[in-house]
Amino acid sequence: MTIQRPVGRPVGRPVGRTAVGRTAVGLTVGLTVGLAVGLAGCQSSGPAPVASTVSVATSAGTLASPAVRRSAVEVVATYPHQPDAFTEGLVWADGVLFESVGLTGKSELRRVALNTGVTELSVDLPAVEFAEGLTLVGDRVIQLTWTSGVAHVYDRATFDPLGTFKYPGEGWGLAYDGLRLIMSDGTAELRFLDPTTYVETGRMAITDDGNPVERLNELEYVDGYIYANVWLTPDIVIIDPSTGRVVMRLDTSALRPTSTLGDDDAVANGIAYDSVDDRLFVTGKRWSTLYEVRRPSV
Repeated sequence: MTIQRPVGRPVGRPVGRTAVGRTAVGLTVGLTVGLAVGLAGCQSSGPAPVASTVSVATSAGTLASPAVRRSAVEVVATYPHQPDAFTEGLVWADGVLFESVGLTGKSELRRVALNTGVTELSVDLPAVEFAEGLTLVGDRVIQLTWTSGVAHVYDRATFDPLGTFKYPGEGWGLAYDGLRLIMSDGTAELRFLDPTTYVETGRMAITDDGNPVERLNELEYVDGYIYANVWLTPDIVIIDPSTGRVVMRLDTSALRPTSTLGDDDAVANGIAYDSVDDRLFVTGKRWSTLYEVRRPSV
C-alpha cells in the first residue's frame, strides 16, 4: 500500500493497541502518585535527576516501587547532521554512522561521516516503502520498514543487498544485544528475533511504574540496557531487559533545534552507541545537529 502524506506518521494515528493515558508530551499515570519532576533547561549544565515514587496500597501495607529517575542530557560535543534526514535508525560502527532515513518515496540507508555529516555511501529503498529501525549483526546491516512487513539485509561494507525477511505488523526500531535482535513495533512490547533465522523467539512488555510505555521507537543496546525513543515525546527511556521496567528517563527537549518547532514530526529520534570509546550519540528527525551526550549512570 502506498501511503500518501507529506510528513511521517500522522499525529494521533492509532498504533497497535490504543495509547491509553498518553499525551504527546509524556505519560499520564493511572495511579495516585507523588511526582517530583526536575527538568534541566540548559545544555551546558549537568544532569539533574529527580526520583518519582509510586506507592501502591495492599492489604499488607504500602509498598513503594523503585524510583524512576528523570534527567536532562549533558552535551559533550556537537556534530553536523543533514536536516533532510528523517532519522528512523542510527548505529555507530567502523568510525562512521549508519543511518536509516524514512518517508515514503525518500527512504534510504546511509553511511555518514561523523565530523562532517557527509553521506559517504547510500542506497534507496523501493518507492513504496518507509524505512525504519536499523542495526548491525556481524557483516550484515538490517533495516526495517514501517508497514511493508519486510526487512532488508545488506552487506555492511558495500550495501549490496543480501536478502529480505518478513515479519507481521509494523516495524519501528531495531537493536542487537549480541545474542538476539530487539524490535519495536509502536506498542508497549518489544519483540526478540533470532539474528540468523529472523524467527521471533519472544516478547516483553515494557512498563514505567507498572504502566505500559506505548510508542517505543528507535532502539539502541547500551552497556546492558535498552535505550528507546518514545515517539512524539522528547524522552529516551532506559529499560532493564531482564524485567522490562523503565529505570530512567532522559529528557532531550533542550536539544531540539528551534527551527523545527513548527514541525510536529521533527521529534527526537536516533540513538547510537560507541562501545569502544563509551560515546553516546542522539539526534532527531530533520535536526541539523547530532549530539554526543554523556552516558548516564543507571
